[in-house]
Amino acid sequence: MGTSTTILPDLATEIIIPVCAVVGIVFSLFQWFLVSKVKLSVDKPDAKNAFAESLIEEEEGINDHNIVQKCAEIQNAISEGATSFLFTEYQYVGIFMIAFAVLIFVFLGSVKGFSTSFQQCTYDTTKMCKPALFTAVFSTVSFILGAITSVISGFLGMKIATYANARTTLEARKGVGKAFIVAFRSGAVMGFLLAANGLLVLFITINVFKIYYGDDWEGLFEAITGYGLGGSSMALFGRVGGGIYTKAADVGADLVGKVERNIPEDDPRNPAVIADNVGDNVGDIAGMGSDLFGSYAESSCAALVVASISSFGNTHDFTSMMYPLLISSVGILVCLLTTLFATDFFEVKTVNEIEPALKKQLIISTVFMTIGIALVSWIALPYSFTIFNFGVQKEVKSWQLFLCVGVGLWAGLIIGFVTEYYTSNAYSPVQDVADSCRTGAATNIIFGLALGYKSVIIPIFAIAISIFVSFSFAAMYGIAVAALGMLSTIATGLAIDAYGPISDNAGGIAEMAGMSHRIRERTDALDAAGNTTAAIGKGFAIGSAALVSLALFGAFVSRAEITTVDVLTPKVFIGLIVGAMLPYWFSAMTMKSVGSAALKMVEEVRRQFNTIPGLMEGTAKPDYATCVKISTDASIKEMIPPGALVMLTPLIVGIFFGVETLSGVLAGSLVSGVQIAISASNTGGAWDNAKKYIEAGASEHARTLGPKGSDPHKAAVIGDTVGDPLKDTSGPSLNILIKLMAVESLVFAPFFATHGGILFKIL
Repeated sequence: MGTSTTILPDLATEIIIPVCAVVGIVFSLFQWFLVSKVKLSVDKPDAKNAFAESLIEEEEGINDHNIVQKCAEIQNAISEGATSFLFTEYQYVGIFMIAFAVLIFVFLGSVKGFSTSFQQCTYDTTKMCKPALFTAVFSTVSFILGAITSVISGFLGMKIATYANARTTLEARKGVGKAFIVAFRSGAVMGFLLAANGLLVLFITINVFKIYYGDDWEGLFEAITGYGLGGSSMALFGRVGGGIYTKAADVGADLVGKVERNIPEDDPRNPAVIADNVGDNVGDIAGMGSDLFGSYAESSCAALVVASISSFGNTHDFTSMMYPLLISSVGILVCLLTTLFATDFFEVKTVNEIEPALKKQLIISTVFMTIGIALVSWIALPYSFTIFNFGVQKEVKSWQLFLCVGVGLWAGLIIGFVTEYYTSNAYSPVQDVADSCRTGAATNIIFGLALGYKSVIIPIFAIAISIFVSFSFAAMYGIAVAALGMLSTIATGLAIDAYGPISDNAGGIAEMAGMSHRIRERTDALDAAGNTTAAIGKGFAIGSAALVSLALFGAFVSRAEITTVDVLTPKVFIGLIVGAMLPYWFSAMTMKSVGSAALKMVEEVRRQFNTIPGLMEGTAKPDYATCVKISTDASIKEMIPPGALVMLTPLIVGIFFGVETLSGVLAGSLVSGVQIAISASNTGGAWDNAKKYIEAGASEHARTLGPKGSDPHKAAVIGDTVGDPLKDTSGPSLNILIKLMAVESLVFAPFFATHGGILFKIL
């Protein structure tokens, strides 16, 4: 088994990966340049086009300078609010990051008593490996790198989204197609930046660490796992903090504005309206970005750890070792091609073309990616190799690995479409929920919950089948690459996901700037499609989290040198049952946080309506800043307990109860977390779209329920408000809980294996 067995030489691998990443970054900057051509400042058009342009513009009232000015002002307010919140959040998270980095160093350094002497390798005892102390140092460095990359991903996404929202609104005056392209391009900027950044930083880190580690690949990829931990721990705070922020504002704005005062959503008279729009950016964009980056970093780390103790690592075959990164590289190129289908090859002209255009993105990228994976598997893998499987090496063929990645990729598509079926108001499930609003809010809630529980069935089967197929073929490595397959089209997935909050904001800006009803209808159509794509994005995030977590679990079991995890031993079983409880505890914390923050917001909004004279008449301006501050303070304060729960559980269990119990906890939290996450996300999405279905009044059935302000509509608003924390706080944060506990256990595995289980040692 020489290195001659892969078609692709090592040098080519060293070139291809960074080149693909740079292509992704260049492409996203180009898209950003195209978005920036939409001007937000009022200036005189140049003489050549002035006449033709002004003719088109007259009929739409485009030359209304004060509208452009208003849009610019509102955009500025949203951007400032989001930036200041993220800076505050990052200050707190930065302190945590430093503390946790010290913890990693101390725990991992103490495994061999901080010795600097070389040690025997765990898997190949004939060789000597680098000292544990240095692995501790490098793990800490990669943790910090992962954390910083994650934070930057979220921050850049937010910047782009707040840059694009008003531009989408202004383009909506020229037609729905133009607005769609601006929103979609901005989403693409974020998707490509994130995918390319994650890949580039990981690749550079591996190469730099290799200078020190040389042939000790086992230690090298052990140290790389810190990258995934850093990525996900930042994502946790981003998701929980952002989720609490956005929903406190949203629930507060809806309860007082729509239910009590009967003013439309995003009405400028509502004091919480700016906070609500800021929330979309910090929760759905910054949070989602960090979250998917975390999944991506972890599935790469899990695959690399398992590969480093398999034949790839033992024979030092660099190209096949980099197989996970090559898949991501091809993914960037595939998504680049796919994006052009939405923006350049086919143009969206009418409202009903929006959702199909976004769905086609998923299908096109999946089909092309399948070909891409086949190609990579053919040129980057030897025909036959062995994979480490709980102490034995299992023989695997390259086509089997192709199937592992493929099954993950297609499972992702299935989960996406099932989510869409259950949350889009074009299909019967949401229409049934809307219909149940005739008899009031209670039936709406019952139908919505039932829909959410039902929507779990097919995704779980899809995940189960992909686990079975990939595990049978290539053990834990198969599951890790299946997760990577699901995430290989991350650039497109994020583009259609970030599109949602951008168009949501665009609608808000149109309403606040007092634009015509026709424009608001267009932005509403963009927004309704965006709701569905956001739900699809969450489906992807949860599905990939389940696979990633299982892969990390496998890597943890290998690293902690556990041969079997037996459910019948009491140590494991207590872990299992407690692990299954954790998602409930976590959800309780996040839901309650949203509730208490929303309560403060409602009081503040009521106070302003009651005490500021002329606010309802529109003659006085509300005090937006106070509401933004309430949301910021509440979310910073409330994100700490749930974050601590997730970060401390593996440490406490590992130290006091040992690795067997910890393996039980990980399995339990994975199994119960996935179910709650899917049902919460889909219930919330369905309630939101049932409300939008009634408001839009597009069909005969919807008109019998409407218009805005009717009793069924009020019931739908209540459902939507209940669903908000489910779909935007608890649901999406749970997938981070699942992954984060697993990756943390993996990083600390050597420590737990040598020093863990204090209680059982005493007894």
